[in-house]
Amino acid sequence: MELEVRRIRELSMSGRYHEALTAAQALAATGPKNRDVLYLIAANQRSLNQTKEALDTLARLEQQHPQFSLLYQELGHCYFVLKDVSRSISSFTQAVNLNPALVKSWTMLKGLYRVTGESAKAAMAAKQVSTLRALPPEVVRAGSLFSDGDLSAAENTLRAYLLDGKHVEAFRLLARIERQYNALEEAESLLEAALKVAPDHRAAHLDYLHTLLDQQKYLQMHTVIKPLLQLEPGNRDLLSLYAAACAGLSRHEAAIETYRELLRTSPKSSGLQLALGHSFQSLGQQQEAINCYREAAVTKPSFGDAYWSLANLKTYRFETDEITQMRSAEAAPDTSLIDRYHLCFALGKAYEDRKEFAESWQFYQRGNALKRTESRYYPEMTETNTRKQVEVCTTKFFAARAGVGAHDLGPIFIVGLPRSGSTLIEQILASHSQVDGAGELPEIPRIVQRLEGPRPDPINPRYPDCLEKFPPEECRRLGEGYLQNTRAYRSDRPLFVDKMPNNFRHIGLIHLMLPNAKVIDVRREPIACCFSNLKQLFASGQEFVYSIDNIARYYRTYLELMRHWDTVLPGKVLRVCYEDVVENFELSVQRILEFCGLKFESTCVDFYKLERSIGTASSEQVRQPIFRKGLDQWKNYEFWLGPLKDGLGDAIVRYSE
Repeated sequence: MELEVRRIRELSMSGRYHEALTAAQALAATGPKNRDVLYLIAANQRSLNQTKEALDTLARLEQQHPQFSLLYQELGHCYFVLKDVSRSISSFTQAVNLNPALVKSWTMLKGLYRVTGESAKAAMAAKQVSTLRALPPEVVRAGSLFSDGDLSAAENTLRAYLLDGKHVEAFRLLARIERQYNALEEAESLLEAALKVAPDHRAAHLDYLHTLLDQQKYLQMHTVIKPLLQLEPGNRDLLSLYAAACAGLSRHEAAIETYRELLRTSPKSSGLQLALGHSFQSLGQQQEAINCYREAAVTKPSFGDAYWSLANLKTYRFETDEITQMRSAEAAPDTSLIDRYHLCFALGKAYEDRKEFAESWQFYQRGNALKRTESRYYPEMTETNTRKQVEVCTTKFFAARAGVGAHDLGPIFIVGLPRSGSTLIEQILASHSQVDGAGELPEIPRIVQRLEGPRPDPINPRYPDCLEKFPPEECRRLGEGYLQNTRAYRSDRPLFVDKMPNNFRHIGLIHLMLPNAKVIDVRREPIACCFSNLKQLFASGQEFVYSIDNIARYYRTYLELMRHWDTVLPGKVLRVCYEDVVENFELSVQRILEFCGLKFESTCVDFYKLERSIGTASSEQVRQPIFRKGLDQWKNYEFWLGPLKDGLGDAIVRYSE
């Protein structure tokens, strides 16, 4: 079909409209919903003065592909033929909003605005035309393809151009494509190339900083932004990114100062209020955080993230009028998907606190269903990775590589599932004079992503198979790189905690890189753990938690892989059951400290007195003494958890083996 579409397009471009239309209509018989075929039919109908027929075809096209920019450009041409200036302007405007690279639409808008006497808008359109015509035609064509979702064609066009040409916009656009594929390091490299071509290009700098932010490279962001702010001290985009970098580095006082500076000139910015609240929350300044979240909700009544942030404090109790407002916003037809599912999770927590569990479950269930619609999680990929880890990382494999890696004694990895009690164990360890709590560090996932390559094959991934080919010096290099790249998140204490929970999948890699690292597996009773995740909305990642089936499969896979690590790396991992910590607290603390080679300190028992930045959902809970009321909360929802029990199967009884 693609070759025939290309032939029809060439017929149309050469003015052979009758032949093009006949061929397109014949092709539509085999692909009646094909976007390009419908568009070619409409374009050739208009060229043959069949305007009414063209509008009918465009109506069909809009039903199937409402975000296709050329649809609206063609509508604009049809309304122009009909002398309907208002609808023509509206259509061309919609076209360029979807696809800013449409020179024809901008040119038409320039003329139409002159006809209507809107000189300022005509000048703006003329400027856009001039900007686009100054660009290499390959970049304009790729930009148009990108805007209409043709990523592969746009990428091919840009890479062919960059073989001979160098243009900052080509690098920027290609980087945007790589970001769409989540190939963030590739995007970063392309933007570095763009800045070599145009060192003072402001938009390229902003793209670069956003790409670093996506990768949680906060120290690198901070380093890049500082000189830029010296040149433009009042630049709001840079200030906002600077605050985000400071927050990512747990320099929340600097972040708070910057957010307040931004709010002085934009007091109605709900996003800034939310970010300011997050920094207060990380520092344990709960009332200040509450005030910010409430202000964000007042500024934007449908702002689901503001209400969820209140709920996520775990200690906040919603008032009746707040629940009424949330329900009204959640039911409103114009509420966005992201706001809607944030509101659902917040309402689930609000009704749970009121012990109205049926109503609470309804909203938790709805929030999970809505969140799943934008998720790209496939449990088969996790299970494939687990199977390959077992196949590659054998006892023989590790014996052949004994002694490789960086032999630093500092790292302590806390792994497991989210909501398993890992923040509590980190807080206990961070209360020791020899240990830093560095939080959920992104470095191991980043190393894994690098090993997998820019666009990993989900069926046949490179990792962990590539570990078999690792020379010893590569293991040491990765270990030393990990230690260097995490330096910004810790002080000079000899030990530090990295509590990224999903690192349980990479204990083999961690052992190759850092053979002396300690690993603590924090394990929680499976129904309680999975249920706690089902009612948690994460800021990013953890996509497996939004489905009963997915989280049950994930928990079983976790048990399988941890059993494997215990077999091939005996003594490497200390298992800590959350329920044991609650029931036998001081004994558990002593056991954890002994495993880490640390002497007992009473501050570890008084962990809740430690003042430090905590960025996870358990931040307020670990600022209180140990309590057991969370152990059985799932039983309030037992009526609805039959499918979870079925999915977990024998994991319910063998999790503590």
